[in-house]
Amino acid sequence: MSAHFGTRLRKGAVNTTVAALAVAALAASQAPDVTADTQGRRTAADTPAAEAGADAGTDDSATGNSPYYTDLPPLHSPNPAPTQGSATTPAGGGAGEAGIPATVLDAYKKAEAQLAQAKPGCNLPWQLLAAIGKVESGQARGGDVTADGTTVSPILGPVLNGSGFANIRDTDNGAYDGDRTFDRAVGPMQFIPSTWAWAGRDGNADGKKDPNNIYDAALAAGHYLCRYGWDMATTSGMRTAILSYNNSTDYLNTVLSWLEYYRKGSHEIPDGTGTVPTDRSDDYTPSSPSVPTTPGTPSIPNAPGRPTKPSTPGKPTKPSTPTKPTPTPTPAPTPTETVHHLEAAGPAKITAMAGDVYTDRVSARAETAAGKAVAKVRIRFTIVGDTDAEFTGGENVATIVTDSKGIALAPALQAGEKSGAFTVRATVLGRTLSALDYAATVTPRAADVLTRTGDTALTCAVDGEFADAVEVKATYKGKAAGKVAATATLVKAADDPTVNDKGPYFKGAADSPVRTLDLQTDADGLLRLPQLYAGDTAGAYLLRITTTGGAVLTVELTVTAAETSTPTAAPVESEPEATPSAS
Repeated sequence: MSAHFGTRLRKGAVNTTVAALAVAALAASQAPDVTADTQGRRTAADTPAAEAGADAGTDDSATGNSPYYTDLPPLHSPNPAPTQGSATTPAGGGAGEAGIPATVLDAYKKAEAQLAQAKPGCNLPWQLLAAIGKVESGQARGGDVTADGTTVSPILGPVLNGSGFANIRDTDNGAYDGDRTFDRAVGPMQFIPSTWAWAGRDGNADGKKDPNNIYDAALAAGHYLCRYGWDMATTSGMRTAILSYNNSTDYLNTVLSWLEYYRKGSHEIPDGTGTVPTDRSDDYTPSSPSVPTTPGTPSIPNAPGRPTKPSTPGKPTKPSTPTKPTPTPTPAPTPTETVHHLEAAGPAKITAMAGDVYTDRVSARAETAAGKAVAKVRIRFTIVGDTDAEFTGGENVATIVTDSKGIALAPALQAGEKSGAFTVRATVLGRTLSALDYAATVTPRAADVLTRTGDTALTCAVDGEFADAVEVKATYKGKAAGKVAATATLVKAADDPTVNDKGPYFKGAADSPVRTLDLQTDADGLLRLPQLYAGDTAGAYLLRITTTGGAVLTVELTVTAAETSTPTAAPVESEPEATPSAS
């Protein structure tokens, strides 16, 4: 540990110094939207409202505020800072601390690339994932992972039973951490099971979300850091995100130090050869070690030069009055511990059209066994199922604290484009209680009225092309109905929706006649049909357009016969009369 200039002593002054340097470097390179003191803490004026829960000491974090490694990087990076636009730093030499195991490094960079597509406004650098991975697990114990990124042996944090740590009762029945009584942080990025249940991702496309896999865990950590629209390109956004991962100023300082170190240079090393940290935030060093006394000597010697007062001969020593033990008071249960169940505080079933915001909000009421409301309890709402619906803000999970009436009101729910049913699940954080499920449905986009945008009669001669295109507008309750499915069909008659096999048609592949089409209105509710051809049979025809939601419009088409001209009869030449001869 000589490269780290000591272990215990540096946790105070050195931690502050190195972190302050990292903070200064980050502040110089990021948007100046937040101030910081020399301890790397945010000032009260700059603390966003979204962080109120974290600053209040909540255990609602990715790790449950579990212990972490406190080792700091060397003061100087072994490699020069990468040049502008450089994607990687040179592989090869440099101090071992700058080396990141190959599979672990690959997972971080792939997570950065995926987040750049999914949440470009987050601006997540892979070096931040590397900094957190170093602090949480020493880069998966120095890269002790299999070829697919799974740790060779599980990485488990201490039991979160309230003894020096958060008190988090079991939430996964031991599925992730093997403990059916209390939760433990799991994997290279140290997610607690209750967080992994909603934050977990499949980073290596193997069909599983495994907290012990570095690809899955790195991608999950990236999404966790980028929730709520936090921007890692700003100082406040990055601080907020890091503190939400583990609510500790020392943790923030340590992560920022490694982030700045990795930004200045790093290189790939073989799996299993990384440096594993040694110092942890839960290390205990007694402040006043006991000193054994020599037999026959008093435990507290007299001051020099002061005589010992002799005891009175024959006078019995007055026995000391035994100290009456002070009973240890039983702590009052926390609000969370008094919750017996959740009750629906609003509609149990909600429905919205694709693309719309749900009119009804999901809400849950925390109650005791006697049915009394419990305030100040954290309720987590999670969207579950095959859906692209999300809470406003782009998240599929939200944690809300119950009010004085015991009610937590989930954010407004935005329906996606995928129709069907899904579930919004409410759970009590910190307790293993039955979840409260709400049935949600997304119905397809619909229109209730269709009208033509023009009134020109649609007429065409046999074997010709209709000069005017058919264009209609769809509305729903008076507003433009965009992205609504529609079907255009040439029918036989007003009371016979059978497809007509004669008359006008659209062209399909190889110019084959097509008389029914599936279409969709544009964002403004407009639908312009393809070119119509008259066909070879004159007559009156009907084009029927229908939409999801029941809107129907019938358009008349007329095909006229080809014009023919009457030929003029040619004049008949008369034979000349014979002239009689003279006899």
